Amino acid sequence: MSIQPLVEPAAELTVDEVRRYSRHLIIPDVGMTGQKRLKNAKVLVIGAGGLGSPALLYLAAAGVGTIGIVEFDEVDESNLQRQVIHGQSDIGRPKAVSAQESIAEINPLVNVVVHNERLDNDNVKDIFAGYDLIVDGTDNFATRYMVNDAAFFLGIPYVWGSIYRFDGQASVFAPTLVDDAPCYRCLYPEPPPPGMVPSCAEGGVLGVLCASIGSIQSTEAIKLLTGAGEPLIGKLMTYDALEMEYRKLRMRKDPNCALCGENPTVTDLIDYDTFCGAISDEAADAAADATISVRQLETMMAEREEGTRDFVLVDVREPNEREINLIPGSVLITRGDFLNGQALEQLPSDKQVVLYCKTGIRSAECLAIVKGAGFSDAVHVGGGAAAWVNVIDPSQPVY
Repeated sequence: MSIQPLVEPAAELTVDEVRRYSRHLIIPDVGMTGQKRLKNAKVLVIGAGGLGSPALLYLAAAGVGTIGIVEFDEVDESNLQRQVIHGQSDIGRPKAVSAQESIAEINPLVNVVVHNERLDNDNVKDIFAGYDLIVDGTDNFATRYMVNDAAFFLGIPYVWGSIYRFDGQASVFAPTLVDDAPCYRCLYPEPPPPGMVPSCAEGGVLGVLCASIGSIQSTEAIKLLTGAGEPLIGKLMTYDALEMEYRKLRMRKDPNCALCGENPTVTDLIDYDTFCGAISDEAADAAADATISVRQLETMMAEREEGTRDFVLVDVREPNEREINLIPGSVLITRGDFLNGQALEQLPSDKQVVLYCKTGIRSAECLAIVKGAGFSDAVHVGGGAAAWVNVIDPSQPVY
């Protein structure tokens, strides 16, 4: 299904632009007119991370005239394994500024608009307004639903991508542009249960997977802007890097979709954090009065060393995470064993149980299970191993 180009062509290309984009100009499906459309286009890229890095680099190299960057984070050393728009000297600097400087090196003819702020309900519509296309490189469900809804209300199509370990997905959502085209809510009517799908920070991602999915997003953006080819509207592209297998699946508009269906119930932006839920209600209730800080844990560990206190400290992460860092004196019982019930057989009945994970989300879920099994004095460590390394033992690496 081909569509009309999203933007009108610019009046002209300069001599420098003709030289720079000559390999585009000799492609019949792009040509002079298509390149003028790219010059006249305004594209907003959400995130300058794993997906945003290749998308920003290739959209800039392609000659998209105005590129907006929404990014509030700073460059961390752990980013450099996949976020290729940043370098060693950028560590500690705002990602948006680092990305802007990289784009200037690649193509100084591009106008870069920096939105160095967190995207939320209060600013999302204002930031989106004026752009022809959104490229979504976010990594959490709450923001994805917000991007989908805001783009729908403003009538802006957007290119979506998702990555996890060796798997990636990409699609184009444009229900206001094409009749019967699905939106993100048609694909995922409800977010997954809290804690069910680990983030990339918890589950990991193959660095080069970002390039594969980010380049698909860039390709789809260029096709939409120029009117070339058939975009992934109503289609889901999946990629399995381990099997080196691409699959294209058809998606249909859900007539019962809460946003774009026949009787929509979502008519404005909602509380997306509550809708997606960082942790389940059971975990939140369990952790309400059973969360200790890493400073408190440090004191408890000193008392255990002195023999005045006894407890078992349980790491509920995966074994490969434990190889990176750990809290000394802990034992490993993975979250999976708590979910299937095997962990309960390994917990002592005569000692207090103290749980931790990377940040405190998974341990809160496990805490609910443990308390439900009768371990009433069990607690978990707020902030988890990440807080331990940051506050107590900075000699250990973070991830």
